[in-house]
Amino acid sequence: MANTKLLVVFALLQVLSLHLHIHGVSSEAGITHKHQKPGGSCHISGFLHGKTHKCNQDHGSECCAAGRRYPQFKCSPPVSAKTPATLTLNSFAAGGDGGGKSFCDNRFHADSQKVVALSTGWLRLDGTRRCNKMIRINGNGRSVLAKVVDECDSVNGCDAEHNFEPPCPNNVVDGSPAVWKALGLKESIGEFKVTWSDV
Repeated sequence: MANTKLLVVFALLQVLSLHLHIHGVSSEAGITHKHQKPGGSCHISGFLHGKTHKCNQDHGSECCAAGRRYPQFKCSPPVSAKTPATLTLNSFAAGGDGGGKSFCDNRFHADSQKVVALSTGWLRLDGTRRCNKMIRINGNGRSVLAKVVDECDSVNGCDAEHNFEPPCPNNVVDGSPAVWKALGLKESIGEFKVTWSDV
């Protein structure tokens, strides 16, 4: 009898494992997140249910929609000398689309400053505290040093603190207009594939 129960539990685990493998990609909210290979895994940790509210849509910010489920991440891909990331655009100034004051120093930052926000896993959950540290961003044949001042929250969102935007993907470097200018990028692009590294 005990062996039969173990076999049933094992079969259920196999089915669940197959289900998770098949559904390892989420395209909710127009964002695609792929699981990574063992050794660098980062899986969806849950879903946040959206609430509708007016948000500042400068720089193409997406407002949360009622009833939509947004993926949450408590991790980010492993950091290397050339960590792939999506560079997005954000104003860290008062009244900008960044929402409240920066996580790292509780201040606003002018658009002329080279500052960034990192996805939650990269900012503080991978064992390295990157608040107020410099990172190097490479893209468009150029390189720029920028100071990490904020979190691109991959867990929380759809509230005033986060400009009523969904949680960030787990692979974002959210750069100020000055960062985009230093890389020679047009703000109208909205996002750009880059690599980054610790300095």
